[in-house]
Amino acid sequence: MQKYLETIGSTVHLEQMVGGAYSLYAAGVIEKMGGIHILVADDRDSAAYLVNDLYELLDESRVEFFSSGYKRSAAYGAEDAQGVVRRTSALNAISNFKEGYLAICTYPEALSESVAERVDLKELSLALKVGEVMTQDSLVAWISEHGFERVDFVYEPGQYSVRGGIVDVFSYSESKPYRVDFFGDEIDSLRRFDISSQLSAERRESVEIVANTMKEGENAVRVSLANFATGATWWLTDGDYALRKVAEVRKKVLEQAESEADARMLSLRITSRQTLLKDWESSALALIKDNIRERRATATITFKTSPQPAFNRNFEMLADDIRWNKERGYTTSILSHNKAQMERLSNIFHQIGRRDVTFRAEDVVLHEGFVDNDLKVCIYTDHNIFDRYQRYRLRDEIKRDEQMTVAELNALKVGDYVVHIDHGVGRFGGLVKLNENGRTKEAIKLIYKDNDILFVNVHALHRISRYKSGEGEPPKIYKLGNGAWQKLKTTTKKAVKDISRELIALYAKRKASKGFAFSEDGYLQQELEASFKWEDTPDQQSAVAAVKRDMESEQPMDRLVCGDVGFGKTEVAIRAAFKAACDGKQTAVLVPTTILALQHYRSFSERLRDLPVTVEYVNRTKSAKDTRRIAEELKSGKIDILIGTHKMLSKQIEFHDLGLLIIDEEQKFGVAAKEKLTQLSIAVDTLTLTATPIPRTLQFSLMGSRDLSVISTPPPNRQPIVTESHTFSEEIIRDAIEEELARGGQVYFVHNKVDDLGRIADLIRRLCPKARVGIGHGRMKADELEKLIMNFIYGEFDVLLATTIIENGIDIGNANTIIINDAHHFGLSDLHQLRGRVGRSDRKGFCYLLSPPDELIGGDARRRLRAIEEFSDLGSGFNIAMQDLDIRGAGNLLGAEQSGFIADVGIETYQKILQQAISELRAEGLDTSGLSEAENDAMKDISFVDDATIDIDIDASIPDSYVRSQSEKIRLYREIDAMRTDEQFEAFAARLLDRFGALPQPVRELIDVVKLRREAINLGMEHVKVKNGLLIARFVGDNNSPFFKTDTFLNMLRRVVAEPDRFVVKQYNNRLSMTVRKIYSIAEAVAMLRHLADVATPNKEQR
Repeated sequence: MQKYLETIGSTVHLEQMVGGAYSLYAAGVIEKMGGIHILVADDRDSAAYLVNDLYELLDESRVEFFSSGYKRSAAYGAEDAQGVVRRTSALNAISNFKEGYLAICTYPEALSESVAERVDLKELSLALKVGEVMTQDSLVAWISEHGFERVDFVYEPGQYSVRGGIVDVFSYSESKPYRVDFFGDEIDSLRRFDISSQLSAERRESVEIVANTMKEGENAVRVSLANFATGATWWLTDGDYALRKVAEVRKKVLEQAESEADARMLSLRITSRQTLLKDWESSALALIKDNIRERRATATITFKTSPQPAFNRNFEMLADDIRWNKERGYTTSILSHNKAQMERLSNIFHQIGRRDVTFRAEDVVLHEGFVDNDLKVCIYTDHNIFDRYQRYRLRDEIKRDEQMTVAELNALKVGDYVVHIDHGVGRFGGLVKLNENGRTKEAIKLIYKDNDILFVNVHALHRISRYKSGEGEPPKIYKLGNGAWQKLKTTTKKAVKDISRELIALYAKRKASKGFAFSEDGYLQQELEASFKWEDTPDQQSAVAAVKRDMESEQPMDRLVCGDVGFGKTEVAIRAAFKAACDGKQTAVLVPTTILALQHYRSFSERLRDLPVTVEYVNRTKSAKDTRRIAEELKSGKIDILIGTHKMLSKQIEFHDLGLLIIDEEQKFGVAAKEKLTQLSIAVDTLTLTATPIPRTLQFSLMGSRDLSVISTPPPNRQPIVTESHTFSEEIIRDAIEEELARGGQVYFVHNKVDDLGRIADLIRRLCPKARVGIGHGRMKADELEKLIMNFIYGEFDVLLATTIIENGIDIGNANTIIINDAHHFGLSDLHQLRGRVGRSDRKGFCYLLSPPDELIGGDARRRLRAIEEFSDLGSGFNIAMQDLDIRGAGNLLGAEQSGFIADVGIETYQKILQQAISELRAEGLDTSGLSEAENDAMKDISFVDDATIDIDIDASIPDSYVRSQSEKIRLYREIDAMRTDEQFEAFAARLLDRFGALPQPVRELIDVVKLRREAINLGMEHVKVKNGLLIARFVGDNNSPFFKTDTFLNMLRRVVAEPDRFVVKQYNNRLSMTVRKIYSIAEAVAMLRHLADVATPNKEQR
């Protein structure tokens, strides 16, 4: 093959070349032959899989992915920053290529876009070296001349920022930005840094900054990729299709021209079939199909390869195939990076009695397997055998962490609602400077009812939280000092205390009762687990292991599994139900809605299809006759798993031998249903599933009643959902619907104005006359809506046009495109929930966010749309949801009445009140004898004091000259306020040094003040004053508090009394206080309290 391809202008036909054989043999030729090779696949996904194969087979740093610079393609005109970076990186690699080989994978849409000439590319780049003499001003001038935008913090290509002697810049040829540190007029250091943390990741001796190659000047000359890489060797899977696609994109783009001049401009941007064929004249072509009429093959090489057989998880068939291969002298290799998977396969062969079956396990992965009849080898891939989706990885992806976006979206902005734990809900008025005794101090301004103003010291920032609640209604703003807020806070606290006491008592009762101990896993259980279509995530594995451990113990299980939509909670439930069935016990699966009952029935039946269990469901769509039959079969033990709504709790439904109760979305059931459940579940193993993320602090209060497994990682091989935001356009709608219908799928169209639904339905029917449209909204009667959704599930119509009612748990495997109109009106979590409706099966999901042009929507909405576009992974919203889900079910987990409190006080404040309530319960001497050791330890961690005020007369703040951005300053204040350990403080100081330079004295003092507050809380001090060489501390206000009987307090008292010239302890205004002499700085105060803490808790482990 090599000798043909080395001849200029030759065309080689690779006949009968299939599957992974193409990647494998092409990689071999590329490595031997050297030079530049460009491989054109049929579409973006195929090109990405080809890139992954070449990453495995060649040196990854010599493989590039040349993608389109636009979302979808140039025909839609929306530029894609990630695409531009990949194109620029590939062009850079070609123009800097000197020796060895370079492989570039691409696809027709990317190939159709012209590129800058090599000469222009050089003009668009600037090389920087450590030690080079260059002024900061000249670098900033070059950057801004080349179209970079100045921002506070750099987070996407084409941005730069300047802070003191530091310039951050995001080049178009890199996936991470650079930090250039100047010392006078010399470059002192060059570092790449992480976008989300803004911290340096690695040092470089030299870097190259490249401007946007897509932005052409007036006289810019554009050429095809074939011209830019003259003399490269081209590999095409379907040459004619690629050229037809290029012509199609060109035609679509030129149709959009508004004038002749515009058409001339656009034609420069897109290449043509003729141009490519002309530019290929000096290149050799390798074709899998000999179908380019202008360029027929000059040589043909015939291979005898065939695709990997489809085994559909039938392991007997696979074992027979490997045996037969061996008999005819073929060797079988199975490719996988997953050792556990290979061991699992060997175990399955053992268990089905095929111990003699042997294969070679190779630690390499290709997208497709193949059989080569010449070489007598069978190369099989594990994802094809286990029928799993294989996910591809593209190097140098721009990683903007969710945390970063969450931080941006959670940043406090002037006018936002905030809650002060002592004064209630007000509005945020920004950071202000106050003059106090001749010193300037920073404070936060809060505005209350009747324009009352409250200034809050930055050291008390932790007492303020952003108001977040489930409903979109604005909260009630309080009047300062009229007692209404305190009253509400007291009521909430009382309710939390009552619930906590109840939960702890219930838990003790459950611990005392005995249940059924299930036996260990058998062969059938292993087979069920091996046939799971996705790879288990570590979280899922530990949740399954915990459930099995609970089931195998004598104590009744009460476990809550919590994970985002699509994280595999149902799989955990299926495995548990099957384990119960293996021991002859029945399982009841209780769901809140009729539709969910049907969906679970389908999921359970599908997974347990080949196994000896009977699954049935009851809901109100079942006839009375059917329900009676099911009840009889259930009573006689013929049904193993029954799925149903609360109808299952009625008297006529009796189980033969119930062993496991699975409850889905418990918070959606009413109180009466819950009481019946509690009676059912005292001695029966109970597994509860919820998609509502639980705030960490709530975990403590829940710990009193149940064990918790959190699945917070999405399945690794789930397909990411392709998410694109576009200006509203009929073409996008038409293409999206037609593409989905063409692959036999269905579409959700979300439009949140009920009155306009008819108009939108007419629009869809006009654009896609073949599409059958159904309309659904919240004003419809429940049974009408249910019928509509059932019809959609059964494929009676193609497009479901609805308001956001669809975000609540409708799971339809065949609907894989969602179009969200007016997406800028939705919150981040709503968009995440809505998008979670598609991409649930092994088909790729598409989500289109339509909104007015950028200039008509606010910056916040723009950022939200960009954030959701970037996190295209299923469930990447777990972090988003944790913070922004307007934490829906959090209150319901503590009973329905709590939701009301959460709406009144906001979720973060609710958590603080919860913490306070539990501190008080502890201080009142709560009986926790029913709790286990670990839980009692968690109780001990909750202090007797929930906060301490610090009074000092020095400047402890972040100066404006150090951090310019107000919102960043508030974020840093909040971050340091939440710190607890020395490691966290050290890491914080290191981060500031990296991002902003050396720490000024006020920042060091600020860190010490927070340390002082932490130590004071641990020692039960509510107020600490450091002035004039004295430290004055006031202890817990309640003289009857159990704190005064603890070892901590008594040991500290002994130490203090022993040194009267340094310490004075006295009662002042009915409160105990302590004065320490010779304390001249905050750092000395911290050291003194730490010394006292060491004396008070000599056993460090306990502290």
